[in-house]
Amino acid sequence: MKEILMMKGAMKLVSICGGVKSGENVSIITDMVTLNVAKTLAKAAMDKEAGEVTIFIMEPRKAHGIEPPKPIAAAMKNSDVIFIPTLKSIAHTEATQKAKESGVRVVTIAEVTDDMLISGGIEANFEEQAVITKKIASMLTVAKKAELFTKKGTKLSLNLEGRTGRAITGLATQPGGYASPPNIEASIAPIEEDTNGVIVIDGSISGIGLVSSPVKIIFEKGRAVKIEGGPEADKLKSTLASTGDPNVYFAAEFGLGLNPFCTPKGLLLEDEGTFGSAHIALGSNIDFGGKLRTPLHIDNIMCNVSVKLDKTLVFEEGKLKI
Repeated sequence: MKEILMMKGAMKLVSICGGVKSGENVSIITDMVTLNVAKTLAKAAMDKEAGEVTIFIMEPRKAHGIEPPKPIAAAMKNSDVIFIPTLKSIAHTEATQKAKESGVRVVTIAEVTDDMLISGGIEANFEEQAVITKKIASMLTVAKKAELFTKKGTKLSLNLEGRTGRAITGLATQPGGYASPPNIEASIAPIEEDTNGVIVIDGSISGIGLVSSPVKIIFEKGRAVKIEGGPEADKLKSTLASTGDPNVYFAAEFGLGLNPFCTPKGLLLEDEGTFGSAHIALGSNIDFGGKLRTPLHIDNIMCNVSVKLDKTLVFEEGKLKI
């Protein structure tokens, strides 16, 4: 019975988010954990009379941002559209970047569960929300400075000068397009060496889940120099240290959630899409305008944020002000 309910979300992902047309070749990259979602997407693509519909199955990645196997990476460049329902995200990988550069439309769905195709963020009107998402992405492009505040103690300054904002609308309908539904966000790669202050994470940490108590990260000259808090802070420190790459400590992304149907659940794409939230990612950003290529990309999510772009107040305690 659940598969029947999942089909509505799957058809939305295929028809609206991926824009699959009759005769197009569709590849679905998945793992053993999320295979049920992959099969539902394959059925939806076949119902759209897609050309070849192929499912590629890999072992679950150990963390977000780890490359897929080389045979799958090669296959990713030879499709019209790719859906990537996986336990861990491969969005910020060289394989995904090369697929986009080849003109492939990419729809990533990390930490996906069966229920995410039934309710929650998937219920959003992606085309309607694209209007405000593109507006804020343009404001990020124009702004030289961003300031982020929360009542929990976040006080962060980011240099955005010369960087380009991106609108992650949940729609990948143009060649080389990228979407990560149900996430809707406007985001940017800040200047790597010029993020300073503190964030207090009261939402979730991608790959770790909802935080049981706030996690504090202190940034100096772009790098996370101190991470404090409960068990989630310890897991974050351990994950970062395990890479052996000093660049994973840089603030790589600043994003604002814009999906009114998302709520924090400990699932990456639901959490970072939550309207009125913000996330600061650590790690890789070379695929969207930065200069860091690292083994990981970890989003740290705060709720009910206040945000200023230069002198313009964009959000006040999670409420849109523009």
